[in-house]
Amino acid sequence: MRGSPKKIAMPFAKWVSYLDWRWLLFITSPLFLFFLFFSPPPSPSFSSFSSLPHFLISHAFQDNSTFASRDESVVRSRIAVCLVGGARRFELTGPSIIDNILKQYPNSDLFLHSPLDKDAFKFSLLKHAPRVASVRIFQPQPLSETESEARVLTALHSPNALQGLVQYFNLVEGCLTMIRSYEAKKNFKYDWIVRTRVDGYWNRPLEPEHFTAGKYVVPEGSSYGGLNDRLGIGDQNTSKVALSRLSLIPALDSAGFHGLNSETAFKAQLTTQGVSYMTKRLPFCIVSDRRYDFPPGEFGVPVAALSSPGPLSGAKCRPCKSACKGKCVDRAMAVLNRGWSWTQWGDGSLRLCNASAGWEDGWETLFDKVAGKKFAAARKRIQTMKLEDCLRDFKQLKKRAVTWKAPPATDICTVGLAHT
Repeated sequence: MRGSPKKIAMPFAKWVSYLDWRWLLFITSPLFLFFLFFSPPPSPSFSSFSSLPHFLISHAFQDNSTFASRDESVVRSRIAVCLVGGARRFELTGPSIIDNILKQYPNSDLFLHSPLDKDAFKFSLLKHAPRVASVRIFQPQPLSETESEARVLTALHSPNALQGLVQYFNLVEGCLTMIRSYEAKKNFKYDWIVRTRVDGYWNRPLEPEHFTAGKYVVPEGSSYGGLNDRLGIGDQNTSKVALSRLSLIPALDSAGFHGLNSETAFKAQLTTQGVSYMTKRLPFCIVSDRRYDFPPGEFGVPVAALSSPGPLSGAKCRPCKSACKGKCVDRAMAVLNRGWSWTQWGDGSLRLCNASAGWEDGWETLFDKVAGKKFAAARKRIQTMKLEDCLRDFKQLKKRAVTWKAPPATDICTVGLAHT
């Protein structure tokens, strides 16, 4: 027996009733949503619930508009980009700085402050920079070391002792002097100053989100007890303090600071002058020829493979075959002191080189594969450069620079190409 008609009819009736309700909801729900979101804004006498869609939509558009407007404002603002340091591996780093910083901001101007050495001829690549404001390449001379500098600074961990720190601080503050002179000449002020190193390799653009008014932005990690000083982004007020590396040492001395390295002196410089700062992850690393123990100890220095996705925030790097990745990186980085040379390593963002020896054979191929054809072509151009090529490129660069203070191109090119 399949059951009486009465027993069958009751479930059938319930099923028809259920279907009717679903059909009703299917028809009315779109109408309800249409009314809710597209009806005119309610009068104050309406319930607060009825105004919710208008609130959400208007604020969503407002927030997006605010972010877009801010980004556009940064992109179009006047930016001084200050490059400091020796040319070293500029054939690897220079094109990345041009593409990922200078070409990202149409109103950015380049300022170069660098000593003359055997690698300075590589600055000929800057003929491709969109705007060149000022170039100063100088014959390095020993700088006097004051008593306050000797008290405030320590030569520990500095490859060129106390003189190395004083020379570096002089490079940074000298760039500020160049910017101020250019502003006076042109009768305007820059909105932002980006101070970075010549040996920084950028694998992605510097974004507008890295500019924050009223705060000095530095990379996270590699802080060595203070603040990472391999890059800084600030407005006029914060940059004035951040770039005054030499002239603020007497103030640190008076405040009782002694035995500081570059990073701790930098932090003290900002805090004593009341400058707020913030750390952010930034897509660059410092290409280094120095050798470091591998795997690094608690106060060791990890050297990232250039192929690391990053952002590496100014960690040391080189083109290499990864000697350590995945779980190996987890174990190696867990040993590092977080307040010293630590850098972000989660989510597979870091691969490590064994930097206990020199660069491995075939590093050029490794670099070209990571950097791409355009940057590889620049590397090859420097590697095969002839004297006439160097002279022609420097002539073009000098012609494009508003201010030029450098030895004759023949001196720069001859010294460099004699070592290639």
